[in-house]
Amino acid sequence: MLNFMVSDHLLTMKRARKSSHRPSRASGRERQASLISAAASLFAANGFKGTTTKEIAKATGVSEALLFKHFPTKRALYAAILAEKAQYSGLREAVEEAARKQDDERLFTLLASYRIRKGADPTLLRLLLFSALEGHEMSDMFFQQQYRVFYDLLANYIRRRIDDGAFRSVDPLLAARAFFGILVHHRLLHDIFGLPMHRTHEDTVTEYVSLFLGGLVKPSHNPVRRELT
Repeated sequence: MLNFMVSDHLLTMKRARKSSHRPSRASGRERQASLISAAASLFAANGFKGTTTKEIAKATGVSEALLFKHFPTKRALYAAILAEKAQYSGLREAVEEAARKQDDERLFTLLASYRIRKGADPTLLRLLLFSALEGHEMSDMFFQQQYRVFYDLLANYIRRRIDDGAFRSVDPLLAARAFFGILVHHRLLHDIFGLPMHRTHEDTVTEYVSLFLGGLVKPSHNPVRRELT
């Protein structure tokens, strides 16, 4: 009987220790998320040169040593910020599906609506602007690992549609840059300079896509010329 009680007591203690470990793992994930959020906010507000690891640690109420425990190098922290702020996996799959179906309007709308949507976080754009102006490595990390994928994807799609006879003969890379240029300029005006939007996000996307495709799609027939009399 005594042995049973002791065994039962030990089992209870083991369960208690296991359950006590669970919150620490959860708090560790939450702490890592808070470090990423604090670093992104500080970098976006003050730039990379104007932000120290000490300030990031202080903003989250931890020591620099704990910060480096989660992110041993600054590059690891930058990569974590990009992974958090630039999540494109679902978008890429949807765009590739639209490309397979040759659905021009949906493909361009997907790309535009991802950037121009209600509640879009301006932090990433500010980070990229700072990183480009300061010659920071995050700029290259983002462009090579993330954004270039969509530039190349759109340029290749435009090239295929030209070959199909659906689009006018234009430079595919310049056309892709022009379309993304519209989106970036829109974000600059409204997210950085604070210009208020006069139309909804959905209407704005529809208008941009219509204007761009209107100049890209090859007319199905030549317009009738009227001779001057």
